[in-house]
Amino acid sequence: MNLILFEPAEIGHSLARSDPRAEHLLKVLSRKEGDLFDAGVVNGKRGKGTIRSIGPAFITFDFEGTADPSPEESLHLLLALARPQTARKILGAATSLGVASLRFFPSEKGEPGYATSTLWTGGEWRRHLLEGAAQAFDTRIPDVLHFGSLAEAADSTCGLAPRIALDNYEAARRFGDGDRSAAVLAFGPERGWSAQERTLLRSRGFELAHLGSRVLRTETAVVAAVAIAKVAG
Repeated sequence: MNLILFEPAEIGHSLARSDPRAEHLLKVLSRKEGDLFDAGVVNGKRGKGTIRSIGPAFITFDFEGTADPSPEESLHLLLALARPQTARKILGAATSLGVASLRFFPSEKGEPGYATSTLWTGGEWRRHLLEGAAQAFDTRIPDVLHFGSLAEAADSTCGLAPRIALDNYEAARRFGDGDRSAAVLAFGPERGWSAQERTLLRSRGFELAHLGSRVLRTETAVVAAVAIAKVAG
């Protein structure tokens, strides 16, 4: 962890010794009573924490925020629900790179069971956002939204442009320098978009673009495309 992140409601309260953040402070960073550490509040200020006491079950700390949160991001991602292990990587990497939102939808070629994974039903997904932000030394995390269909997800970005859908099969051009102002990037399932989904995307103003001749894993495609889109940012 490059930054210890706290939820707003945690400030002013003790931290359990069993909490991974406490373990990181004491065992990895070797912090002791009175020591400072880099800390921040989710979507809030970044600054310094001070360990006040270390007990057998809890540690207490103070926090002073000195830096305002980073500006809100402007890039939104539409993502077909992927295998949980893939979705975990996307949640962390996209947060580290910095995006405004992650909007998930069930795709025609995806597995319906992905939506009922414990990643989503048990709240695990948020931990991956926090880990991504901590890695990036930033407090800002994206909104995570779920929609019942690609149409609903696409319509939720109405008014945002340019809108690009990454596609290895029917895209006529490569995603590149001219796309650094992209506002929405859409990623299909590992098996690719269906013909009906491509038609729907085009009807919603999405242009198809590819990332080259190599077939990439979904999580790799997300990192590559977001990095390209943010180069000039």
